[in-house]
Amino acid sequence: MPNFVSVFAARPAVFEAWLQLNAAVKASMDLRRYEIATFAAAAALKSSYCSLAHGQVLANNFYSADEVTAFVDENAQDPVDRAVMAFARKVALAADTVTQADVDELKTLGLSDDDVLDVVLAAAARCFFSKTLDGTGTQPDAVFNALPETLRTALTVGRPIES
Repeated sequence: MPNFVSVFAARPAVFEAWLQLNAAVKASMDLRRYEIATFAAAAALKSSYCSLAHGQVLANNFYSADEVTAFVDENAQDPVDRAVMAFARKVALAADTVTQADVDELKTLGLSDDDVLDVVLAAAARCFFSKTLDGTGTQPDAVFNALPETLRTALTVGRPIES
């Protein structure tokens, strides 16, 4: 059983609400973009648990392990991915500093107003889950030790993986 399950065992209604919120956010987004925004927010928040989980999804489904490793240092190859990641990080760390220029940058790269909102929603939702796990001292599951060492090391941005 994943470690996060025990965190929410005392508040199953909160976990159910999280599942519904997360499903609603993902429903309107391209899954790759959702994972990029979520990963960027998690890494910015130094949430190893979420960075490892979503970095693994990116590496398993969309990019090579080396490309995902580069994402930690904001080195995405694609300019749209790079901009989405930077925007998601800004939302996660300092949403009060987001400007129209930030939004316009994404729009010049082809994102619509709805696409920008989706990135904001993904990053904001990740803040709730990441901060809940880190605020309760929840360590990433030992299963993440099976990731390739370079990827595992890059994605462990905060708490260490459970032994």
